[in-house]
Amino acid sequence: MAIKKLNKEKVILGLDPGTSVMGYGLIKTEGSNISLLQFGVIHLQKYSGHELKLKKIFDRVLSLINDYHPDEVALEAPFFGKNIQSMLKLGRAQGVAMAAALSREIPITEYAPKKVKQSVTGNGNASKEQVAAMLKTILKFSQTPKLLDASDALAVAVCHHYQGGNEVKSAKSWKAFLTENPTRLKS
Repeated sequence: MAIKKLNKEKVILGLDPGTSVMGYGLIKTEGSNISLLQFGVIHLQKYSGHELKLKKIFDRVLSLINDYHPDEVALEAPFFGKNIQSMLKLGRAQGVAMAAALSREIPITEYAPKKVKQSVTGNGNASKEQVAAMLKTILKFSQTPKLLDASDALAVAVCHHYQGGNEVKSAKSWKAFLTENPTRLKS
């Protein structure tokens, strides 16, 4: 009789979508243990057209997936602002990042910014600096990133771990969808 492995190792890629700077963070979990793999930002200001920025996001997220083989991707959902054009561009950036993960059939989960802050600091209204300070303690690293987009992305990955991946999945692979909904397949 095989023994079920309870503390399966998992790699989680957290993304903080943006059109000027996009943060990413990778953690490895085993049971309740969390360790930092990598974090950083994708600089997009140097690309003149929005289409080029979207291509760079897609390519870089695929590169992270190829390098670290994450089991799951967690994204920060866009917050609702007053500028409709900014929201549209942010939504496109998020969609392209999601498409990169879906192209490799990696499950995706979205988290509201307040949910991420609440999970990491205990305060849904915490500042970016407070989130970064708590992550330094949780993940045992010493230097705060210059751009807090990187720590925001790490926070999304940590939130996902703490939530056990139990938030509503915003997107799945077509294969998983068809398996779960066999009656929706038409010949």
